[in-house]
Amino acid sequence: MMSNRSITKTLNPSIVSRSLRMFSTETPIGFSALENRILKSGDPKTSMVPILNQWIEQGRDVPQPVLKRIITRLANYRRYTHALQVSEWMGDKSNNDLYPGDIAKRLNLISKVHGLEQAQQFFKDIPEAKIGFKVYAALLSCYAEHKSLEEAEAIMKKIKKLRPVHLTVCYNMMLKLYAQKGKSEKLDRLMQEMKEKDICNGATYTIRLNAYAISKDIEGMEKLLMQMEVDPVATVDWYTYATAANGYVKAGNVEKASLMLKKSENLVNGLTRRIAYESLQTMHAAIGNKDEVYRLWNRCKNLRNSLNSSYLCMLSSLVKLDDIEGAEKILQEWESGHTSYDIRISNMMITAYCKWGLVDKAEAYIKKLLDNGKVLDGSTWDRMSSAYHNDNDMEKAVQTLKKATLGSRRGWKPSAVTLSACIKYLKEKVDVEQAFEILKLFKEKGHISDTAYDKLVSYVHGEIPDTEAFNLIKEDLQYEKVQLHDEEN
Repeated sequence: MMSNRSITKTLNPSIVSRSLRMFSTETPIGFSALENRILKSGDPKTSMVPILNQWIEQGRDVPQPVLKRIITRLANYRRYTHALQVSEWMGDKSNNDLYPGDIAKRLNLISKVHGLEQAQQFFKDIPEAKIGFKVYAALLSCYAEHKSLEEAEAIMKKIKKLRPVHLTVCYNMMLKLYAQKGKSEKLDRLMQEMKEKDICNGATYTIRLNAYAISKDIEGMEKLLMQMEVDPVATVDWYTYATAANGYVKAGNVEKASLMLKKSENLVNGLTRRIAYESLQTMHAAIGNKDEVYRLWNRCKNLRNSLNSSYLCMLSSLVKLDDIEGAEKILQEWESGHTSYDIRISNMMITAYCKWGLVDKAEAYIKKLLDNGKVLDGSTWDRMSSAYHNDNDMEKAVQTLKKATLGSRRGWKPSAVTLSACIKYLKEKVDVEQAFEILKLFKEKGHISDTAYDKLVSYVHGEIPDTEAFNLIKEDLQYEKVQLHDEEN
């Protein structure tokens, strides 16, 4: 963490000379071999630090613009842990003499990887001279991401006093937060304030459009979409129509959703092709358009450098469509053509087998991975534990849950339903020793809080009658959100 590597450290001459060589800005920002190596290493459990160190040991320079670009690209691919590793490495090598923009990016990444509390601590350690609009905007982004409304509103007041040129981006963050919190009156008031100040941009309208889609206000969505199509300030691109398609999907109007998806695809161009095709693929899967999913998959494959993210998206789409044969073919294609292992893809396939009730296939696939020397993480075993629980094989569920805890990384969280079921099973079996063993492991690795641990210990002892284990931990661990975040990194 940054508190252990204070930004206020003073550079000494030897570090300065080495840093100037390493972070030379003379090298053009191209798609370097280093970028290629890092982007291909997609396994969330693989650290980027050894790759960077090896690059230096081979006598090669690491231009600072290239490092910054790598951090940005990793974040764009939602590989936040890897992006944070590169950011911290860059800070270490420059003795943490970072620009405010670099600090702002680090703050955002800490929030995504380690949570809001650690991000707030990092912010407190930033020297006052380094805190300005960029850092405040990053902190606002952290609060918005974690839906901390009061804190976000307080920071927004500070930002307004600075009167920055790029104030619109902060207004847009607040718009999005109000939409997520269902604060429609505050959202409309802020939107009106932006119109009066003439600071709306394309993103402003897109956020409002998305708010209508989320709330299934189809009338409001259609009205705004028509305004956007004739307003030169509004940006109408593939994402605009994809957002409208999402609104129709939520409202159950498949026909109009399909029409919007066609309009969206017609506007896809440039560097956003891959992410656009992957997004449209996912939406076609949601409405059961298998042919469109495969057609867009072929388009993705024709793009330069097939990435693990494309295979993950395709596999996820086929799982939604219950296309077992197709999913297995995609998995085989990925295994035969990609040397860069990505555990997210393996976990997706294991999840699919468990969803389809094919536990034997999941077990066989795990055995194959282990035989090939692959290291599985907590999420893999947690999926299997949940499958055994669904099959009412609680002994296997308990033992696999232990593996999940031992193989997990900090920040990972198990299934609330499975954990509570295993603890309940052990309590009824009067196997208090094993129940405490599991709870102790979870507590020591930071997977449950001290409060949750104490509640579950009391539950096992029978000190909390007429209470289900699940109700004691569901609020403490926000499971679905964390597991989704883990799979995206």
